[in-house]
Amino acid sequence: MYDINRIREDFPILGREVYGKPLVYLDNGATTQKPRCVVESIADEYYSVNANVHRGVHFLSQQATNLHEASRETVRRFINARSISEIVFTRGTTESINLVASTFADSQMKEGDEVIVSVMEHHSNIVSWQLQAARKGIRLRVIPMNDWGELLMDEYERLFSPKTKLVSVAHVSNVLGTINPVERIIEIAHAHGVPVLIDGAQSIPHLKVDVQALDADFYVFSGHKVYGPTGIGVLYGKESWLDKLPPYQGGGEMIQSVSFEKTTFNELPFKFEAGTPDYIGSTALAKALDYVSALGMDSIAAYEHELTVYAMQRMKEIPGMRIFGEAEHKGGVISFLVGDIHHFDMGTLLDRLGIAVRTGHHCAEPLMRRLGIEGTVRASLGLYTTKAEIDVLVAGIERVRKMFG
Repeated sequence: MYDINRIREDFPILGREVYGKPLVYLDNGATTQKPRCVVESIADEYYSVNANVHRGVHFLSQQATNLHEASRETVRRFINARSISEIVFTRGTTESINLVASTFADSQMKEGDEVIVSVMEHHSNIVSWQLQAARKGIRLRVIPMNDWGELLMDEYERLFSPKTKLVSVAHVSNVLGTINPVERIIEIAHAHGVPVLIDGAQSIPHLKVDVQALDADFYVFSGHKVYGPTGIGVLYGKESWLDKLPPYQGGGEMIQSVSFEKTTFNELPFKFEAGTPDYIGSTALAKALDYVSALGMDSIAAYEHELTVYAMQRMKEIPGMRIFGEAEHKGGVISFLVGDIHHFDMGTLLDRLGIAVRTGHHCAEPLMRRLGIEGTVRASLGLYTTKAEIDVLVAGIERVRKMFG
């Protein structure tokens, strides 16, 4: 049984009020709230175990190192990676993508080579490659979509050429909620001998991910999207690929030996982890992954699917409602506009009713241009969202609509 009332008790912030109204938190696509066990793990480690990890001979350092590396194993198990050598800790999805973009372009690409992305990418999966395009002369090719927010797979396959070196796409759109057919995307790319990077920022909190079953070459995500702390993320990479890529940054930990004449680099995954890692954050991330694992990712997905269907049905009852993204396979992200009401006005007035939603272009300006709009209001669901909160959202939208006549 998915006991939503018990689950909500694990998240104290959900009990607070905003402007005298009960908080209705529907901005989970931006960041999720944290269960008590995650916050308590941060305090506990600072108070009882805090010491820099690796190389320390004293007890606290060894204990902190054991916790940090146990967290790496938790991540490995959560996404079913083959080895902990394939789990690199980063600051989040953005740094993970930048790491791959920089090292892959340096070592695997030359002027004129191409990277395939999609029209619905987050800026982090566009700008990272554009920086390399400016530096190396590489080119972006873009997978188009239909009006429902589904990628055109025939068009995707036609983008491949001998110059295609990598495909880099989102698993789930942060605007449309579209669950992209990443299995098929990877299969097609591999048939052309091209590796694939999957941006899992919006999928990892909602779907069961098995990187070996997907056969993804790289998979990236952020801790704060999956009920963990900010400032910690993961780059999964097949060991064969990570071995080929050069270090991203220089410093302590990523070396075996240093002289003024030559430096040799550490084994995986430490080659990519220069400096002191966020060992407090890695432990808290592991707590978050254990938390959602205990609930069951399949149970979370089923609950959120039912909630998304309910929300879509209720919101379509509102006169003037325009929902962007109605793919057959859709997650709990609903972007919308109502009549001629500006998204900022709608979001601001909903906030006064205690309803937290996101407004703007959601770091996806090319997608907004494809949709012919400047921005949307976005309601994004989490494992603790309730149907009652959806009802409050619908009532709030109706109230704002009537204010604007």
